[in-house]
Amino acid sequence: MFHLRIQFDPGLNPGNARGTSIIFMGTPEFAVPSLEALLQAEYNIVAVVTAPDKPAGRGMKINESAIKKYSLEKGLKILQPEKLKNPDFVGQLKLLKADLQVVVAFRMLPEIVWSMPRLGTINLHGSLLPQYRGAAPINWAIINGEKETGVTTFKLQQEIDTGNILLQESFPIGENETAGEVHDRMKIIGAQLLVKTVKGLIDGSLKEKAQTTLDNGTVLKHAPKIFTDTCRIDWNKSVDEIHNLIRGLSPFPGAFTYFEGKQMKIFRSKKEFSITSEAPGNFQTDKKNFLKVTANNGYIHIEEMQLEGKKKMMINDFLRGYR
Repeated sequence: MFHLRIQFDPGLNPGNARGTSIIFMGTPEFAVPSLEALLQAEYNIVAVVTAPDKPAGRGMKINESAIKKYSLEKGLKILQPEKLKNPDFVGQLKLLKADLQVVVAFRMLPEIVWSMPRLGTINLHGSLLPQYRGAAPINWAIINGEKETGVTTFKLQQEIDTGNILLQESFPIGENETAGEVHDRMKIIGAQLLVKTVKGLIDGSLKEKAQTTLDNGTVLKHAPKIFTDTCRIDWNKSVDEIHNLIRGLSPFPGAFTYFEGKQMKIFRSKKEFSITSEAPGNFQTDKKNFLKVTANNGYIHIEEMQLEGKKKMMINDFLRGYR
């Protein structure tokens, strides 16, 4: 069960909130604070759309999405379509006559769905658009060594993550902060921004802004889905690049290498810069407190890891038990 603590600003609660009907679309835990914030602001959530239940785990037990679990607690109407173009589903949406649709971490919508409400459909995205359009914006911002990221609300249109911007808010990324830690901060910041966005759309104070092309020679960076090849550590790269890859893929799916023939996932690391003649990828250890690997300009100290077939553990615990 969820026990989120969102400090909601009462000033964001518009007087006509109850008169605006909203359909909320989302699936993972990232979306839960946004739905909670809208409910706290007393918006009328007429339905929640989320992924169908799926079997998961060793026992293949039916798994409900985080959004479904939260919606059940709140007694909300839940829709779980297999296909978003299904005539029955589209018909249900039309009958609800929502003024606005809100999307947080959900599937790509067909035009027949996103164009339906009179106020349109808005999306909360985990980057400062137009940078990091795509499925994994938090991961790629950290992998690329960004010092700052943020959240954007925008109007949905046909091309993914390209719609007109409504609001943005930036925040710094710590030097050793992982994707999981940024995710947990971002979902709260995003929830607050989403409520401000909905209020501004309803009272007419928000103006849409087109996503313009970047100037000053700035490169547009993308955030595609993470694949296995992305996760394999190349020890020929710099200490900074490897450290950023490790924290950008932590806690999931995890950057990995091979240790004595077994896959080892690394979730936390520490940097050591030094000149070395050792081959990249060479392991060194005192068998008690440290296990470090050679990169092209120093070492990566492994702090938290998981060896294939074993549980996740801190490196000193691993070294004490490994022979």
